[in-house]
Amino acid sequence: MAIGPLSQVSVLAAEPQNRTTLKGNIHHSVCRWCYGDLDLDTLCTEGKKIGLKAIDLAGPKDWPILKKHGLDSSMCNGAEINLVDGWNDPKFHPVLIKNYSDMIPKVAAAGYKNLICFSGNTRGKTDEEGWQNCVTGLKQVLPLAEKHGVVLVMELLNSRVDHPDYQCHHTAWGVELAKRLGSENFKLLYDIYHMQVDEGDVIATIRKHHRYIGHYHTAGVPGRHEIDENQELNYPAIMRAIVATGFKGYVAQEFIPAAKDKLASLQQAIRICDV
Repeated sequence: MAIGPLSQVSVLAAEPQNRTTLKGNIHHSVCRWCYGDLDLDTLCTEGKKIGLKAIDLAGPKDWPILKKHGLDSSMCNGAEINLVDGWNDPKFHPVLIKNYSDMIPKVAAAGYKNLICFSGNTRGKTDEEGWQNCVTGLKQVLPLAEKHGVVLVMELLNSRVDHPDYQCHHTAWGVELAKRLGSENFKLLYDIYHMQVDEGDVIATIRKHHRYIGHYHTAGVPGRHEIDENQELNYPAIMRAIVATGFKGYVAQEFIPAAKDKLASLQQAIRICDV
């Protein structure tokens, strides 16, 4: 019996999977920028079918579309300057304080919780100088975040491959900053891809420092593509470790799809993480 074109077989095979109920132990999200060739309406519509509860790295202009689809904005953006000009440099504090003071109430009014921030590049600063500068700046906006129930979440990025000179490039650096700030409204975004590249020891790090982590990102290592068997990280084991900490936030897929069918890759990633 002829089975027809492969594309038809793939579609038919995917249909029952779309109707499968996920376990619910992981709250699934996806980073908007990884699917920039899809309009946001399409990403929301198709994402909901495969288990997404939220869209990550979405700003105010995106929120009405997310609300229309009943999706959360799991990590808001739009207050940062960029990845390299951040809280570790006092010359950027006036702009950052204004931006975050404006954005924090907007995030709260929209019913969201997390707002991303960045350390910035070292540009010759020592760890101590970076910590002190971040504390000085962030303490100007943390009371407002606490008042509105918004969490400022600093992303850990690798400095070895993707973001040379970025200061918050090790979990220990971010944890020390969190300890100095001493606020439940400051957390770390533990990007599993980035931290595997720069330090490894992912599961042990999550177990040790989970109280300081407010959000997770995924991607395959090496290459930052799909999180399947063609890369080195054991994502089901990592997800089980995250669940075991009692984490109730979001895990956002942030891999760059290499496959032609990007939504199929996203569906596969969600199922890999559904532990």
